[in-house]
Amino acid sequence: MNGPALPDHSPSSASWRIALPHTAAAVPVARALVRTALAELEHAADSDTAELLTAELVANAVEHTRGDSPIELVVELLPTGCQVEVHDRDPAPPGNLTRPVPGDLDPWQEHGRGLLLIRTLSSSCGHRATDSGKAVWFRLHAVPGRRGPS
Repeated sequence: MNGPALPDHSPSSASWRIALPHTAAAVPVARALVRTALAELEHAADSDTAELLTAELVANAVEHTRGDSPIELVVELLPTGCQVEVHDRDPAPPGNLTRPVPGDLDPWQEHGRGLLLIRTLSSSCGHRATDSGKAVWFRLHAVPGRRGPS
């Protein structure tokens, strides 16, 4: 990792950005960062869902992109929810993230459900080109009436 995550606190939002190794070890670190970010501000987004979807994005970046360049996790907390992005150096889009492909998922396969989970459980998701590759993201709305982790 390239140093600690740096929170950017403002009255209406906060964000964290951290470089993660291009290995499976990045997944639990990313989950912990999201959990900590949501707990620190007593944020009302669902932490369990945010952790699960973050793990899927990071695992996909590690598994489906080449090289050993770090990947980057960006967590942004907003008054209406949160957005999580994973940046990698591969400019290729992440398969069928925003649109399912008919017959795409075999329920008996061990792999292949990550993008389905992201599409199903997030309020929105997508990807965008960056100067150094791409960012894949999802958003979660705040849970009404919830003041943060219990």
